[in-house]
Amino acid sequence: MSLSRSNIMIMALSTGLIVANIYYSQPLLVLISQDFGVSESNAGQVTFLNQFGYAMGLLFCVPLGDKLERKQQILIMTALAVVSLFAAALSGNILILKVVSFFIGFTSVVPQLILPMAAHLAEPQKRGKVIGTIMSGLLVGILVSRTVSGIIGAHFGWRAMFWIAGGISTVLLIVMFATFPLSKPRFEGTYGSLMRSLLTLTKEQPLLREAAAINACSFATFGLFWTTVVFLLAAPPFNYGSEVIGLMGLAAAFGALGAPLIGKIADNKNPRIAIGYGITFMIAGFVLFWFSRTNVIGIIIGIILLDLGLQGIHVSNQTRIYAILPEARNRMNTVFMTISFLGTAAGSGIGLWVWGIAKWGGVCIAALLLAGCAFLIYFLTYKPGNKLALK
Repeated sequence: MSLSRSNIMIMALSTGLIVANIYYSQPLLVLISQDFGVSESNAGQVTFLNQFGYAMGLLFCVPLGDKLERKQQILIMTALAVVSLFAAALSGNILILKVVSFFIGFTSVVPQLILPMAAHLAEPQKRGKVIGTIMSGLLVGILVSRTVSGIIGAHFGWRAMFWIAGGISTVLLIVMFATFPLSKPRFEGTYGSLMRSLLTLTKEQPLLREAAAINACSFATFGLFWTTVVFLLAAPPFNYGSEVIGLMGLAAAFGALGAPLIGKIADNKNPRIAIGYGITFMIAGFVLFWFSRTNVIGIIIGIILLDLGLQGIHVSNQTRIYAILPEARNRMNTVFMTISFLGTAAGSGIGLWVWGIAKWGGVCIAALLLAGCAFLIYFLTYKPGNKLALK
């Protein structure tokens, strides 16, 4: 079965609305810290645990998409996400919220089940464009989620956002049940052999290692920024509340809208070129952040550069790895995205630590070092004429 335009748009909408679950907490960290009477860094661990839970869900659940019928697995994970979101809304203390946040991340890996399904069903010559379109939905969901969350938190409190998110995921569960196509897997081994094959794929596929390493560094800068910018904007001279902080996600959405174009470029040209440009955009964004710590216009322009850069890196890398082994797309995606989101979680943790020591200047320096690592990997793995350069 091939994908219709309506299938692709529903998949894009679903990925965006579900992945948003792990980002709603970011603009609410100050409100959460005030409600539970804990420090901002303590409340910030909620975001870290969201990201870490997502990485663990990627590692242990996404590989099953090569073994189980994908639609059934998507529906089960979405139902568990609904339970986790409602539990967050009912949390009585910060410890419970942290534990529940881990499970929100763990169960919200549905977009990483949808993407391999779409890659499997898409026509080969249109695969990059399809991935780019669905990635637009995913990244707009990530970025707009902060805007929605900030507004809801400012007017109705942080718990209201989790009640609303649980309701949205319930509606999605019904829509996906009614519209998603079946997607049969090809792997017939045991779960143990499935997991062992992750190590084999990582060992045998240099392109996968390169793409995952670059993504990890890039996602680390992304996580570092969005975890700490909340504290920058809540402090003098800005003194913004969660509503205004959340609006910063709209600036980032401009970068996300470039995904279909980047995917089309990846179909027609060497997708590795877009990765180099993407890293350059991210570095430019953090240089601008360094000089704009009291200038909101500079921060907005930097956000656009940061997210456009991340988009170029991620879509191009994902297009490259999906072209390697069609029968192992879920497992390839597992390695790639697990390492990527471990990078995000590490970036969030580094950001909280650096913020406590050196505030915004330290955050910018740490991010530039991480982006520099991505550039170093990019150049060291480039060898004219080999398959890393051509894919």
